[in-house]
Amino acid sequence: MIVMSWVPTHSMDQNPMELFLAEAPGVARAFDDLVDAIQKEDWLDKKTAQLVNIAIQTANRNPRGVFFHAGMAREAGACRQEVVGAVVMNLHLSGLAAVLECLSPALKGFEGG
Repeated sequence: MIVMSWVPTHSMDQNPMELFLAEAPGVARAFDDLVDAIQKEDWLDKKTAQLVNIAIQTANRNPRGVFFHAGMAREAGACRQEVVGAVVMNLHLSGLAAVLECLSPALKGFEGG
């Protein structure tokens, strides 16, 4: 019989970026600087960038990332259907499991939690 001795010490509800900052502050600050540099570029408007982020997070099967970016997309002016579309457009590329795993977090994030 295998006994699992590992017990999670952090809540799944904790903001992962706050945990990252607490546990690796130098790296987290460097990462924030990178994100700031990217956001200063005029490649995409804020709404489109958040919808792209939702699609990428869905493709990576990261429902927590989808949740946070859906709220940011709403704040940037995206409508509910655009957020749904950013998730569902992954169906033929990432498969049904990715879409099913991320659709509910996208809607919850869009609705504010």
